Amino acid sequence: MKKIFISIFSLAALFTACQSNNSEKTATDTAAPDTNIVPASEQYCYRYIKNKDTATLTMMSSGTITTGELKYNLYEKDKNSGIFEGELRGDTLIAEYTFNSEGKESVRQVAFLKKGNQLVEGFGDVEEKNGKMMFKDKSKLTFGNSIVFNKVDCF
Repeated sequence: MKKIFISIFSLAALFTACQSNNSEKTATDTAAPDTNIVPASEQYCYRYIKNKDTATLTMMSSGTITTGELKYNLYEKDKNSGIFEGELRGDTLIAEYTFNSEGKESVRQVAFLKKGNQLVEGFGDVEEKNGKMMFKDKSKLTFGNSIVFNKVDCF
C-alpha cells in the first residue's frame, strides 16, 4: 500500500511539474519580440578649467537628439547658465542654448566638435534671427583650442 501511495504521489508531483514548466515555456515562446526598442539615453559630463575660467557641460543623447545643461563661469565676465537641445551629426553637435545671464534670458546657437574624450567649442560669425543669435554659416565654424571641455565622471 505504501508503494502504491508513493508511486501515485510521485506521478502527481511529476505531472504538476511538467504542466507548470510547459505553461511557462508556452508563455515565453508565444510572446512577440519587441521590435520598437529605443536605446536608453546616455549621460556624459565635461568640464573646462583654465586659469580662473570654468565651464561645465552635461548632456544626454538618444539617437541624434542631444539635450543638456551648460554653465559658463568666465573670469570678469557675466556668468551664464542654461539648457541646450540640438542634433549630433557624426562628431559635431549644433544646438540652441537657452541661458540666463544677469537675470536676462537669451538664446544662441552653440557648436561642439567631439575629439576623443574632449569637446571643442566652435565659433563663427553670428546674426540675429527671430530673437536668437544663430551662426551665419555653419560650414565656416572654427574649432580652435580656446575652450576645450574634458570628459569627467558625472555626479
